[in-house]
Amino acid sequence: MRKAVFLDRDGVINRDHGYVHTIEEFEFIPGTLQACARLSQAGYQLVVVTNQSGIARGYYDEGQFRALSQWMGRQFAEAGAPLLGVYFCPHHPEKGLPKYVGECECRKPNPGMLLQAAEEHDLDLANSVMIGDKDGDIEAGRRAGVATCIQVCSGKPVDGSSLPDWIADDLAGAADWLLGKK
Repeated sequence: MRKAVFLDRDGVINRDHGYVHTIEEFEFIPGTLQACARLSQAGYQLVVVTNQSGIARGYYDEGQFRALSQWMGRQFAEAGAPLLGVYFCPHHPEKGLPKYVGECECRKPNPGMLLQAAEEHDLDLANSVMIGDKDGDIEAGRRAGVATCIQVCSGKPVDGSSLPDWIADDLAGAADWLLGKK
């Protein structure tokens, strides 16, 4: 079994401008790709797990999301940080197109995306890490049985109420802490 770092997307990998779905809108947070390359070199598989309620709301469709994810994956690969997978939840519990509205197991804070990735890729959750910017990310990691949960601020205040193992300014700081404690 392999260890993984599960990464939320908006607010962790890229600046959260609200429903980002085009290459033109996508802005990597400085240091992200370099930090992910370091994590990859340390033996972590990189997996993106992201809620994408903009699909449910009709702001963009799954094809647009997949096209952006493929482009993003190429940027990671070129930086020496290949992504093992990108998992997304297109649902919203209350708002949007009928086929996407309702409760599901994949929308964080539910652990469905992490559990699916672990099953499909033989990942060891007990030796893996969740990095997110919202309490729901941390809760999803805990509910999946991930060993370490790190919350990043990404320029917003974080109160730590989700009880992360560490609070970092950004993904680079999260990688510094994680790799420094090993």
